[in-house]
Amino acid sequence: MTEVVDRPTGNGPATGVPAATQQTAVQPAVDVAALGEQLLGKWAAARRQARALASQPELHKIEGLTHTDHRARAFGQLTYLVENNGVHRAFPSELGGADDHGGNVAGFEELVTADPSLQIKAGVQWGLFGSAVMHLGTAGHHAKWLPGIMSLEIPGCFAMTETGHGSDVASIATTATFDPETQEFIVHTPFRAAWKDYIGNAAVDGLDAVVFAQLVTKGVNHGVHAFYVELRDPGTKEFLPGIGGEDDGVKGGLNGIDNGRLHFDNVRIPRTNLLNRYGDVAADGTYTSTIASPGRRFFTMLGTLVQGRVSLDGAAVAASKIALTAAVRYATERRQFNASSHTDEEVLLDYQRHQRRLLTRLATTYAAGFAHEQLLRKYDEVFSGAHDTDADRQDLETLAAALKPLSTWHALDTLQECREACGGAGFLIENRFASLRADLDVYVTFEGDNTVLLQLVAKRLLADYAKEFRNVDFGVLARYVVGQATGAAIHRTGLRQVAQFVADTGSVQKAALALRDEDGQRALLTDRVQTMVADVGSALKGANKLPVEKGAALFNQHQNELIDAAQAHAELLQWEAFTEALADVTDPGTKTVLTWLRDLFGLSLIEKNLSWYLMNGRLSMQRARTVGGYINRLLVKIRPHALDLVEAFGYGDDHVRAAIATGAEKARQDEARAYFRAQRASGNAPVDEKVLIARASAGAAAKAAANSRPTRGQ
Repeated sequence: MTEVVDRPTGNGPATGVPAATQQTAVQPAVDVAALGEQLLGKWAAARRQARALASQPELHKIEGLTHTDHRARAFGQLTYLVENNGVHRAFPSELGGADDHGGNVAGFEELVTADPSLQIKAGVQWGLFGSAVMHLGTAGHHAKWLPGIMSLEIPGCFAMTETGHGSDVASIATTATFDPETQEFIVHTPFRAAWKDYIGNAAVDGLDAVVFAQLVTKGVNHGVHAFYVELRDPGTKEFLPGIGGEDDGVKGGLNGIDNGRLHFDNVRIPRTNLLNRYGDVAADGTYTSTIASPGRRFFTMLGTLVQGRVSLDGAAVAASKIALTAAVRYATERRQFNASSHTDEEVLLDYQRHQRRLLTRLATTYAAGFAHEQLLRKYDEVFSGAHDTDADRQDLETLAAALKPLSTWHALDTLQECREACGGAGFLIENRFASLRADLDVYVTFEGDNTVLLQLVAKRLLADYAKEFRNVDFGVLARYVVGQATGAAIHRTGLRQVAQFVADTGSVQKAALALRDEDGQRALLTDRVQTMVADVGSALKGANKLPVEKGAALFNQHQNELIDAAQAHAELLQWEAFTEALADVTDPGTKTVLTWLRDLFGLSLIEKNLSWYLMNGRLSMQRARTVGGYINRLLVKIRPHALDLVEAFGYGDDHVRAAIATGAEKARQDEARAYFRAQRASGNAPVDEKVLIARASAGAAAKAAANSRPTRGQ
């Protein structure tokens, strides 16, 4: 769509652009409805149903509750979800589910708009506890426990993390030792650091738990497995003999969840409580598994629980959308400083710096959203069985580990920037920025610490690199490093910079055209990832042949570079997802605006890493200087479409629930402007002292000029 915009001179309206850039022109227009449909993605129906639920006051967070009252409210809200068919899509159809894995996650992540505590509380019950029984257990376990888990008759815990071991699950110290005499496993936490910690539902509500422990039988440790353990008496809610725990107490956020600690003192459970899909113990204590490799078995079991990372990625994107919807609405209404008019103040979003603060983050949110849709489709393909090979599962694990860190870090950054961009109003709890940021803070840590996840991605990148170059010598590796983009060793000689300067012929316009070209952006972003991986790969070549301590030391020397490479890889994935999404846009106006937004995202990544591109000879100084200028020009183009772009997110007032996003600010500003206009028109307005001073100065200057003129006859 396109629209003819006749922009007035003088200070522009709240939805316009600064006077200096206003002109009569044909502007592209965003088809908000069509874009909204695209953003809903494959599981639009599930998202709509979940958003309808999330709009209900019964599910909304009530600010200011004590953590005790918030916990009670959140637990009650789970019943509301059950009664409204909001959480069972992924469970088997014969038990009342829908075998819809993608739709389940799509709906679940929308609950963050109601209350992040509710989302995570539901995630603990059905996304972790229930999913562990479903994916790690077998038919008997499903029949025995899933109906009660689904109905909330059995509130449960997912007891993996220990005080002494968080992300390093393979090293947890809780043991489950098989006793063939009694046909029981003995679950035991041998020391304080082995206590299960930060466990949702552990402090108050959890009756049962899936407990992860080292399986020991016949004197052999077969690694981490999952066991179903009853925790509390259903009637009294007291811990059963041998089980104890503590309340984690008040946290920095998510206080609707009763996180706590659990410990086990030689607690006996039946042999059949081993969730034995991937490993089993016979009556005589013999261990068997369909997966011979202990390492592969461990990662296969944990891979079935990737749903948590996928849903956190989507929930973080949703929270960013909520924050930007509120902040952009406010920025198009709030006026501060009369920069271009003697009477009217400027709209915040007309200031370049404000555009930088919000529109660049809007671009990243779109990129993260499109990447999440690809992740969700991959997840559904694996768990529906459509594409469920080992390679598919590894790709899913790597993709989730790459995207979850970026989206959760971005959500915190966006919430903070939106808070600041709304001034003191942004700090009020009624506008939700501070509350959402507190609740989402822990998203960067649980379901895998972000830095650890990126290291997992880096190792996968290195493994792929090593596989490709396993049998080549160092000279070939060196040529690979310097020849990524051009096939010639010019990156470190300065020749590439000279070539760019000649191509640009000193023209800023030509340099900008090269940077905004899709292929040019892809080349720069891809080249950076490939070169970073190749550099580290070269440095680590042969590390596996060194003694363990020397190999570890060498790896540690390059750990930071590895994680930087993994982040660059994840950013490239987001850029590619955005670019691929553009191919599905049919409306010309929408496509133009989204292309500008994609370019803003890509060039913002290049600008952020400009030092790397300069130091590695990928950009000339001439071309590097144009990056910021072109970003600024993109901001001016995107500015008129900011409201449409956040409206396309599809969140109503019942989701945003920010007082500053209701139009109240516009009403206040209009009232103030009308008051001063009427005052000026009445002729009774007080005269500004500065006007009197200016008049006096002008009069004095005129008098002095008159006195200095020669009189007639002189």
